[in-house]
Amino acid sequence: MAHFDVFNGDADGICALLQLRQHTPRDATLVTGVKRDISLLNRVSASCGDLVTVLDVAVEKNQPALDHLLHSGAEVFYVDHHNSGELPTASGLQLIINTAPDVCTSALVNGHLAGVGASWAVVGCFGDNLDSTAKRIAETLPGSPDLKLWRELGILMNYNAYGAHVSDLHFDPESLYQRLLPYANPDICLAEDPDLMKVLQAGYREDMSCGESADRLINEASVAVVMLPNAPWARRVSGVLGNKLAVDTPHRAHAVLTEIPEGFLVSVRAPLNKREGADTVCRQFPTGGGRAAAAGINQLPKEELPAFIDAFNRQYH
Repeated sequence: MAHFDVFNGDADGICALLQLRQHTPRDATLVTGVKRDISLLNRVSASCGDLVTVLDVAVEKNQPALDHLLHSGAEVFYVDHHNSGELPTASGLQLIINTAPDVCTSALVNGHLAGVGASWAVVGCFGDNLDSTAKRIAETLPGSPDLKLWRELGILMNYNAYGAHVSDLHFDPESLYQRLLPYANPDICLAEDPDLMKVLQAGYREDMSCGESADRLINEASVAVVMLPNAPWARRVSGVLGNKLAVDTPHRAHAVLTEIPEGFLVSVRAPLNKREGADTVCRQFPTGGGRAAAAGINQLPKEELPAFIDAFNRQYH
């Protein structure tokens, strides 16, 4: 019997797996990548009796590969919060799917484990820009954890996941997960591995400084569109910049466009005071997907930019 742990390389995916494997240790083949690398099940070769855990990647984007695994006789445990499309049914499939805008995969795993490992769920929620959810889970913990530091760790882990390739990142998500796994909670990690935070903090400060001064194609009361160049720093900051802008101006919808050879990488954040519509905008384009509060398009052709701007404006004006 072989085991596979398949997880998004962002804070939510990593923290969800940390909770599971600290609760139930298991030697498994790890399958992950940059945040936008979501068709991860295509890389899993499992057969009858094998166990596959899938965290924080959309069922809809992995449907054919999931069907193949189930037909092969593999057992699949699947937890996610993205728009899922039509969900399959099979005796070997256990699904925990919730697309509510105030939920992420770490929060769902926290519920599944009845709060065991909740500190890492808090970090994962902060990384997914779900501060209220993170604070609600933190209220179940003993003592008075330093949520400011936990929030920063979540944001930095999320920041680390953005890039066209793993070479764009400060840490390979697989290595980052393995580096965090020995620590039962974030406080121990921060005390015993300070270099991790130092590297991410320095990179984040430099990249965000560039991002916050980038050109605005649109800068209105209800919508803003930011344009970033084709550069590693821009790819790293493309998601967390949208999150920060959403926090700074919660009544405004934001789109961050990063130039890539194929056109644009698009990251959309709905207004924090009305977390809806981001997936509606992005799913109008072939490589778009996500959830109501936050969504993206992996490759928007340059000639489609006016159509995207129109769809974005119609959704949020």
